[in-house]
Amino acid sequence: MQLKISKPFWQVIGLGTLAGMRTTSAPLIACHILSNHQSKRLAKSPLRFMQSKNVAVAFKVLALGEIVGDKLPSTPNRIKASSLAARILSGALAGASIYKATGGKAPMGALIGGAAAFASTFGSYFLRKSVVKTSHIVDPIIGAIEDALVIGCGTSLIQLS
Repeated sequence: MQLKISKPFWQVIGLGTLAGMRTTSAPLIACHILSNHQSKRLAKSPLRFMQSKNVAVAFKVLALGEIVGDKLPSTPNRIKASSLAARILSGALAGASIYKATGGKAPMGALIGGAAAFASTFGSYFLRKSVVKTSHIVDPIIGAIEDALVIGCGTSLIQLS
């Protein structure tokens, strides 16, 4: 089955945005799309692993772990340098993979995905803190709502391909 992404820029913006909310979400979604829609453009690329069904399963397991780990009080803030770097790299990996698979330049996809992840990391962090403070709903509940939002948006991105 052929990959039907006609406007990869917007898909990569979406993936980067989700990476800022949940680190593993962007590579999970990109890998799911690419493992179901093989692209010859990735065949000889270092990004070819993103078309593997086994890698897609591994990302799904990591995503489930992240959903649980996000609710733990010991989990560091997403704006901490190491967490921020992981989110930027996640968005960059997803963006590079989608751009390369659709005939674009991987570095451009990485730049777009990483920049969207950077912006989304701060936006989602401060939004979540504000909602917790003003609504008086405990943080893990707001985190679960954020999970549902990421899953819903991710499913929509998958259906676009």
